[in-house]
Amino acid sequence: MSALPPESSPPQQIIGTRLRAGNAMGRTRAAVIDGAQRAVEKHGSRKATMADIASLAGVAKATLYNHFRTKRDVYAATVEAEVHALGAECARIAADDGLPAALMRAAERIGTHSAVRRVAADEPAVLAVLQTPAAAGTWVVAREAVASALRASRSPAGAADVESVLRWLVTFFGATGGSEEIRTGARILAGGLGQSGPLPGWQRAHQ
Repeated sequence: MSALPPESSPPQQIIGTRLRAGNAMGRTRAAVIDGAQRAVEKHGSRKATMADIASLAGVAKATLYNHFRTKRDVYAATVEAEVHALGAECARIAADDGLPAALMRAAERIGTHSAVRRVAADEPAVLAVLQTPAAAGTWVVAREAVASALRASRSPAGAADVESVLRWLVTFFGATGGSEEIRTGARILAGGLGQSGPLPGWQRAHQ
């Protein structure tokens, strides 16, 4: 009679299957996000369609709809992923090289992002929305990313400090700015954190 397999074998097999499925979903989602960015670069955010996004992502349209119901959902996930990635990068830079270096990197990445530049050139109404910090949605993720970078550099990270940094960064949507201008602004902003006091009441109400 052959020996029974170890009791741990079936669970290991199941875990492996789940990991492969999770990795496949993650790869598909990453492809869709990349496809969405390229669709906006090519067509603009309003003219790009779900079919365009699926084609540029290299996935079937049905697969795209399995992950996202609407184009707006795709865009929200794309912006959130970009914010997470840039926030993590800037937190590492802030910890190693200081806050001004992290702020410079963020401003340069925002100003040169090809999809954002297409929106800035062709869709001023959409750009105006992107430049207006709100209390919910991706702005929550953006504020936490800014706060993480501030904490990583051991800088003040109160609500007013986060808001000051965020409002400085959104000025670079679609506008690269000169390197010296960015460097000077980053140093002034970093040096002034912790001195602005509490947020005015109307700003707190929209936090």
